[in-house]
Amino acid sequence: MSLNDDLATEDTPPTRPVPAAGPAERVSAGFILWMALANFGVSMAYIVPLSFSLALRIQQLVPGHEEVLGYATGTAQAVFILTAPLVGIWSDRTRSRFGRRRPFMLGGIALGMAGLVVIAVAPNVPVLMVGWVVAMFGWSNTGSAIMFLQADLVPEEQRGRISGFTGLSAQVAPVLGIGIVSAFIKTSTFLVFFVPGAVGVTLTLLFVFLGKDPDSRLLALPADRISIKKVFGSYAFNARKYPDFGWNWFGRFAFFMGLYLNTTFGTFFYAQRLEVSVAEVGAIVAVVGLLGVVGAAAGAIGGGWLSDKLQRRKLFVLVGAVLFTGGALIEANAYSLPVLVVGSVVMNLSLAAFGAVDGAIVMAILPDRAEAGRYMSVVQFAQKLPSAIAPLIAPLVITIGAVGSLKNYTLLYLVGGVFALLGGLIILLKVKSVR
Repeated sequence: MSLNDDLATEDTPPTRPVPAAGPAERVSAGFILWMALANFGVSMAYIVPLSFSLALRIQQLVPGHEEVLGYATGTAQAVFILTAPLVGIWSDRTRSRFGRRRPFMLGGIALGMAGLVVIAVAPNVPVLMVGWVVAMFGWSNTGSAIMFLQADLVPEEQRGRISGFTGLSAQVAPVLGIGIVSAFIKTSTFLVFFVPGAVGVTLTLLFVFLGKDPDSRLLALPADRISIKKVFGSYAFNARKYPDFGWNWFGRFAFFMGLYLNTTFGTFFYAQRLEVSVAEVGAIVAVVGLLGVVGAAAGAIGGGWLSDKLQRRKLFVLVGAVLFTGGALIEANAYSLPVLVVGSVVMNLSLAAFGAVDGAIVMAILPDRAEAGRYMSVVQFAQKLPSAIAPLIAPLVITIGAVGSLKNYTLLYLVGGVFALLGGLIILLKVKSVR
């Protein structure tokens, strides 16, 4: 080694690798609070439109064409799916004093808010669809950055509880959001989309400035360089080399296929079963959702805490899947508000329990922590692919055996329940390295 090499070594601080075993230091209560609030804001910003506002806007532009909702949501999800691994790789390799994830939160909220404004003022369906693609891309990548930070910083002993808190915030946010925007339905379409977005921007900025994303300038880069092969390879993983990761991915895919089959047309489902207009559904969904929050809290916090305490994950995943199937059976046969409330509570509890515990499983079986963003993006495929496929399949399912203008939502909910149960069984029986 030359003298110049010696000087360079002394002047340049050494890089540090990403711990292969994952983080060891516990995160603070403050960090958990700001993360949960940011996740709450992001969820309100894009789930409120996804579950209610988009349907309302489509009814304004093209009354009676429910299928447009499926096309709009499916297209936006497809765009996100195609770009997510690229953003994950970019995030993993970002080196800045602000960390790896915060720059993507800032970019995401800017795009997300812009997309919501476009939807609010869209004069026709094509413009609305462009706006939703931009909004979905922005808010989904903001949510991804929050999830990546969770994988970066949360140790095994806290994963179940923190996944529970963030999962609960994601379920509570749209319920409160729908209740809020219902007040603006008759006065301002713009505020129906702007207000949830403003909440998302505000709470994400609080996390950006008050949360934690360590300076990444001295963090070692992944060993392999970016190449065409690397980029295309980021869309997949070696299921034989990482069987637990693969089986958990397939189980998660099946569960979320069931979920999105049962929720994509939720607004129209409630309108048909309760014989009310789509505009009137907002207040009903808000009330049903608020009651469902009780179930979500029990599932997310109770399931996450118990799984950490007992060091058992797969059992709670199965319980979540079984409960979801039970909730789907109740909803399939519900024709009154009280029965719909019972089904909603059961499904909220099950979704929260499954999400909290399976999120902890994912973080325990990541193939490579240096590329947590890439692999967490691949995990999101298991959730985003169903959200793109289900809206395209559901319109076909509800026409089977339909009578006149009445769609066959009974069959749709039963099919969704079967998919969810299959997902829980796959994870229970095939994932071996996690109890």
